This record gives sequence, C-alpha cells and structure tokens, in this order.
Amino acid sequence: QVQLVESGGGLVQAGGTLRLSCAASGSIFSFYVMRWYRQAPGKQREWVATISSPTSTNYADSVKGRFTISRDNAKSTMYLQMNNLKPEDTAVYLCNAQNPGNAYWGQGTQVTVSS
Repeated sequence: QVQLVESGGGLVQAGGTLRLSCAASGSIFSFYVMRWYRQAPGKQREWVATISSPTSTNYADSVKGRFTISRDNAKSTMYLQMNNLKPEDTAVYLCNAQNPGNAYWGQGTQVTVSS
C-alpha cells in the first residue's frame, strides 16, 4: 500500500513557474514507476510525464521542453518543475505510483494559470 500526497499547486500568471511535489509513504518508493497526470474541468484525465529511473523520463508533447519530472528515492518524493506555464495548463495535477499489479493515486493539487 502506498499513500501519495501532492503539494505545490497554486495560482500563477502565464509564463510563471511552479514546482509540484508528490510525497510517498507506506512502501519502498524506488520500486514504483511514477507518473504525473492532470485533469481540467470537463476533460478527461491526461498523462503528463513518467519517471522510472532517474534517467528514464517521458513527457506528453504538450509539456515537453517546459516541464521536468524528477524523483528523490531517498526522500520518497517525486517532483514536477513547471516553467513557462500557459492557461491551458490549468488543471488538478495528480501523482500516480505503479508496479506490476498495483496502482495508487494521490488526491491532487490545483494549478491555475491566469492569462
């Protein structure tokens, strides 16, 4: 069982930056592939980025070059550095932990980008 708690969301102007964190507890963090998703009002949940090992990352085209996913296994924490934010990045951002047979979600943190 893994518990995930996101933090770092907020209101920012277009072009601004935010850093999201996802703190994990309850299991061995390094065993899990970690992902960020987001969900805007009235839209389906959208995958944002994945990190398996510290050097294996993937990004949705919509955030590539602006967002950076990272993890600190010693702190059981994943991060999402978001630069050059756009109004279309407005959403609830959720972290996900997955290993074979199990998937866990956090409650999410709201990111609002004003134009």
